[in-house]
Amino acid sequence: MEAGIKFKTVSEYFSSFPESTREILEVLRSTIKQEAPNAQEVISYNMPAFKANSVLVYYAAHQGHIGFYPTSTPIGVFKQELTAYKFSKGAIQFPIDKPLPVDLIRRMVKFRVQQDSEKAGKKK
Repeated sequence: MEAGIKFKTVSEYFSSFPESTREILEVLRSTIKQEAPNAQEVISYNMPAFKANSVLVYYAAHQGHIGFYPTSTPIGVFKQELTAYKFSKGAIQFPIDKPLPVDLIRRMVKFRVQQDSEKAGKKK
């Protein structure tokens, strides 16, 4: 990815990477879409994100890994299952040379959809 590019669409973001990276991003994208079918795809902080009432998750390709940003709560909830990965309060790094943990990602997205829905319900 070239520095300084401001992406307007997810397709534009994807097209800035080699095919092997795009394939991984597509797997992640379709996994998120399956669990959050009503969420809107957006570019936020210059990376792809899925938004319902608020942003559910962000993701991005980096040198050597795919960054997945589901916010801090799911990282705490799923912490025991994340021990094989580098992670912090708000980010998880999935090595680019290993298969994505699709089932774990699916459950984290499902958790975020539920959390977002409950939070939106309280605002009404």
